[in-house]
Amino acid sequence: MTTSTAPEILADALAGCCNTAGQPLTDEQAGQLARVFKALGDPNRVKLYSLIAASASGEMCVCDLTEPVGLSQPTVSHHMKLLVDAGLVIREQRGRWAYYQPAPEPLTAAARALTRT
Repeated sequence: MTTSTAPEILADALAGCCNTAGQPLTDEQAGQLARVFKALGDPNRVKLYSLIAASASGEMCVCDLTEPVGLSQPTVSHHMKLLVDAGLVIREQRGRWAYYQPAPEPLTAAARALTRT
């Protein structure tokens, strides 16, 4: 049995919501979409996501994220947890450090959900 990751859950919840029939989102889809927007509702989290997405390696260690945003490591870790919970980033533990990489599908799904095609 495999477990779904937050990005997979979000993609599943928003599947088919780029709705050419003009149907409104279901309650579940709206809830998932709201979590994405809520996670991006803080400038620090937007900046953290941007830093990770723009990194040359496509991932960043939490230890490298504190200085660019001017926040302590516990505060950055809190913000990153919210981004992970929303499905926007994927976390990988390597020894004592956590590494993050963007999960682009939730942003694409969010845009499709609210865009009439």
